[in-house]
Amino acid sequence: MSRSGADAVGALLLTPGAGGDRDHHTLVAIEEAVAPLPVDRLDFPYRREGRKAPDRAPKLVAAVVEAAGELTRRTGVAPERVVLGGRSMGGRICSMAVAEGLASKGLVLISYPLHQPGRPERLRVEHFPRLNLPCLFISGTRDPFGTPEELTASVEAIPGPVTIEWVEGARHDLAGVDETITARVRAWLRSI
Repeated sequence: MSRSGADAVGALLLTPGAGGDRDHHTLVAIEEAVAPLPVDRLDFPYRREGRKAPDRAPKLVAAVVEAAGELTRRTGVAPERVVLGGRSMGGRICSMAVAEGLASKGLVLISYPLHQPGRPERLRVEHFPRLNLPCLFISGTRDPFGTPEELTASVEAIPGPVTIEWVEGARHDLAGVDETITARVRAWLRSI
């Protein structure tokens, strides 16, 4: 992936969903697809400590902030050129970190968990109005964590440019579509 210039994407930080880790096949596939762009894949503290239950959001946000800082120090890439994101909970936590002030070029939000299955009245979007940067959402049309109608309506609160890529018939796990996901992420990264 190549696009030159001082405003081009300089690095990518990827985070897993609640039940996954840094070696989730989709995150690995994205890293391979965007090479030679520097990519870090994060394991949240609870995973590194061998626990299954995620920590509370403030600890997870702090882990993203720390990992983004390490990535910029290691690569020399300005924070404003780093794209953050990941799968499900990981993407959500990255978006919360940005809403709280973490500098970023954009967000890649794969299977964003808009709400718990069967709980559409409890949307996880209170921070969306503070996302004034490009956002890519990739979601399955049959995701129980958020229907296409729910996601489309919710992202209207985001002031930054939003791109939604639908994977027809896919559920939350987006099983078997890594090639589709990587192609869409790669194209979007080139466009911002």
